[in-house]
Amino acid sequence: MANLREDIRNIAIIAHVDHGKTTLVNEMLKQSDTLDARKEAALGDRSLDTNDIEKERGITVLSKNTAVRVGDKQINILDTPGHADFGGEVERIMGMVDGVLLVVDALEGTMPQTRFVLKKAFEQHLTPIVIVNKVDRPGARPEEVVDEVLDLFIELGADDEDLDFPVIFASAMNGTTSLSPELDTQEHTMKPIFDEVFKTIPAPIDNSDEPLQFQVAMLDYNDFVGRIGIGRVQRGTVHIGDNVTVMKLDGTQQNFRVTKMHGFIALDKVDIEEAKAGDLIALSGMEDISVGETVADANHPEALPLLRIDEPTLQMTFRQNDSPFAGREGKFVTARQIEDRLLRELHTDVSLRVEDNGQAGTWLVSGRGELHLSILIENMRREGFELQASRPQVIYREIDGETCEPYESVQIDTPEEYSSSVIDALNQRKGEMQNMESLGNGQTRLSYMAPSRGLIGYATEFMTATHGYGIYNHTYAEYRPMVRNWTPGRRNGALVSINQGQTTNYAIMGVEDRGQMFVGAGVDVYEGMVVGMNARDNDISVNVTKGKPQSNVRSSSKDQTATIKTPREMDLEASMEFLNDDEYVEVTPENVRIRKAILNTSEREKAAKRKNK
Repeated sequence: MANLREDIRNIAIIAHVDHGKTTLVNEMLKQSDTLDARKEAALGDRSLDTNDIEKERGITVLSKNTAVRVGDKQINILDTPGHADFGGEVERIMGMVDGVLLVVDALEGTMPQTRFVLKKAFEQHLTPIVIVNKVDRPGARPEEVVDEVLDLFIELGADDEDLDFPVIFASAMNGTTSLSPELDTQEHTMKPIFDEVFKTIPAPIDNSDEPLQFQVAMLDYNDFVGRIGIGRVQRGTVHIGDNVTVMKLDGTQQNFRVTKMHGFIALDKVDIEEAKAGDLIALSGMEDISVGETVADANHPEALPLLRIDEPTLQMTFRQNDSPFAGREGKFVTARQIEDRLLRELHTDVSLRVEDNGQAGTWLVSGRGELHLSILIENMRREGFELQASRPQVIYREIDGETCEPYESVQIDTPEEYSSSVIDALNQRKGEMQNMESLGNGQTRLSYMAPSRGLIGYATEFMTATHGYGIYNHTYAEYRPMVRNWTPGRRNGALVSINQGQTTNYAIMGVEDRGQMFVGAGVDVYEGMVVGMNARDNDISVNVTKGKPQSNVRSSSKDQTATIKTPREMDLEASMEFLNDDEYVEVTPENVRIRKAILNTSEREKAAKRKNK
C-alpha cells in the first residue's frame, strides 16, 4: 500500500464564465485558517483577479495558484479561466491536481465551457465535487441543475463512482453553503466544502524518497530571474542548490542548479527550501524552460509524457502605427518596442505565436480566439503602446489532403420572440443546428456547430437582435472541411472622412442620415479614418469637418436646437468585429479608431475600381 500525504489536497476550480468560482475561492480564503485579521480585512471581493481587465470584466484570464489552511492541513487550489480562448490553461493544469470543484450556476445550469473543462477533467480521471452556486438568485432551480450535471456526466462517459458525486449548494456572494437546496438551510460557513474535499479528493501519493520528477505546466516571468516554471512535484524531493536535469521538448537534456523556489499560500508566494511529491511549486534558475518539460534527478533523468498545447485558430496582423496621429498619445510607438513587447508575452503565453511576416514593422500574431488577442492588445494599450491590427482571420490546416477550418460549438439562450432572427443569422453564417429546446420562462436554448470565420463579428449583432436579453457562448470544437464559395464579412459599407480636422455639429448633421456615426462633434479625424457605418453596402467618402457658412443674419434660437444623434461607441472588441479586410483598428492609450488601409481618398477609390474589374 503506497504512502499518502494526508496533510494536503490538490484541486482545480472549474466553471463556465461568470458562474462565481473566483468569488467562491475568495470566501474559502476568508473562512479558513489562512489569513490573519489584517490580511482578511484587506481582501477584496475577487482577490484572485489580479489583472485590471479581469477585475473590470469579471473574468479569469490566467490560472492562479493559491492555498488555504484548514487546521494543520492545506488545500492547494488552482482557479482556472472559464473562457474557451484560455482553454489551453485549463488543459495543462489538470495534471497538477487530483480532483475538481465543478461550480455551476443554479439558474443557467451546464454551459458549453462547463462541458469543455469537465471533459478534460475526466480524461485525467480526476475526482469531482459539484457546487451549485447562486442558489439565492431569482428563478434558481438547483435540483434541476443537479439533474443536468448528472446527464452531462453520463454524456461525457464518467465512471460509475464519479456519477455518485457529492453536491454542495452555495451562495458564494453571501459566503454561505449547505448540503440541502433549501435556502433557509444556508449557513455562513465553507466547512461543508472543506470537509468534502478531504473526504472525497484523493491524497497525493508520497513517493518523495524516489528520484525527482517535476513537470512545468504554467510559466511566469521575472526580469531578474527570467522564466519561472510552475508545476507539481510528481515524484521525489527537490532542494535549493540541487543540480537537476531538464528534459527538453526536442529530446535534449540541459543541467542547471535550482537557485530559487517558492510555494503558494493565500495570495502570497512564499520562499521555500524544500518541496516533495504532491507539492505545487515554482522553480527558478532555468533560462528557457517551456511548458511540458520535465525537471528530473540528474542521476535518473526520466521524462514525463509531454503536455498537449492547443494550437492557435485565429491570427491578426499587428503593425506599427503609421496614421497621421501616430506618436501623439503613446509612450511606445517604434517597431522595436512593439516587437520586444510581443516577444516578452511569449515568455508566459504558450498558446500565442508571433511571426515576422517579412514587412518592416508588421507581425503575424496567432491566438486561440478574438478574446485572447483583444486582451493582449488591451494590455499593450494600457501599458502605453500604439499599434494597428487587421481583421482577425482563421488559420486553415491541411488534414488528409483536404483544406480544413476551425468550427465552434455555439450555445445560445434567447427569449422566444427573438429566436427566429437568431436562427436566420446563424444559418446565413453557415451554422448547423444541433438542438433546440424550450427552457420554460419564455426562453429557448439553441445549440449550433458553426465555422469560426462566420462567428467573427457576430457578438454585437447578436446583442442587438436579442435587445441585450440573449446569452451567447461559443467554444472551439474541431477542424472540419472548409466551406467553399462563401465569404463572410460585414454587409454594410463605411463612412470615411475625406480630410483632416475637427468634426462639427453642422457637418455631422448633413451626414448622419447616411448611416450610423461613430464620432460626435469636436473629435479630431484624418483622411481615410472611418467615422461611421453606411446604411448600404458601399463605402462613402464624407466631409465631417466643414463649418457652417457665416452670414450677418442671426437667429436667437436656431443654433441651440440643432442637435445630432448620439454616436455609436466603438470599443476595441466592437472595432475588431466591425473591421473589413481593407481596414485596420488603430489602438492608442487614449483612443480606438478604425481606418482604411489606403488613407488617400482618390488612391483608395482607384484601388476599389481595379478590384471590381
